[in-house]
Amino acid sequence: MIIAQARSLIQQRNQIEALAQTRLAGNRDYGLLRQIPGMGPINALTILAEAGDLRRFRHHRQFLKFCGLDLATCQSGTFRGRTKLSKYGNARLRRTFWMAAQVASRQRDNSFRDKLGRYVAGHGDDPDRRRKAMTALTAKMARVAHAVVKTGTQYRPFVERSDARWKDPSLQVP
Repeated sequence: MIIAQARSLIQQRNQIEALAQTRLAGNRDYGLLRQIPGMGPINALTILAEAGDLRRFRHHRQFLKFCGLDLATCQSGTFRGRTKLSKYGNARLRRTFWMAAQVASRQRDNSFRDKLGRYVAGHGDDPDRRRKAMTALTAKMARVAHAVVKTGTQYRPFVERSDARWKDPSLQVP
């Protein structure tokens, strides 16, 4: 009975993915979001449905606050509590970016996996450090999604740095 229920859920998911693919194939924002590692058709559809037009957020911090991925500290007088996620934003968006970050961290050769590796370097056994790293990766995923849609540029897996000063001998520092 449980196996039949799981198969039914898988079929429903496949139908939703196919429907999203056919209906949003011409949508530029959907295509840009799908290029980000970890973004499947359902995740991209959820982001567009819950957030609307991402261009309305002038800065990525506004979008992070809308998603509930901004940091907040409870304080009163001289008391200062722990800094943690505010969670005042859209829970569906927060969950969608969390799930996309989980998928991206397991894929091979992408910048999100490398970033997670740098966050937890030397602390592989610390579950608290890994949770914080996944939260930071989730916020990065939201920032990247906002930037890709707002600028209308394609996702670049690794940012190329300019090494022009090393190629031109006149620009080298002694």
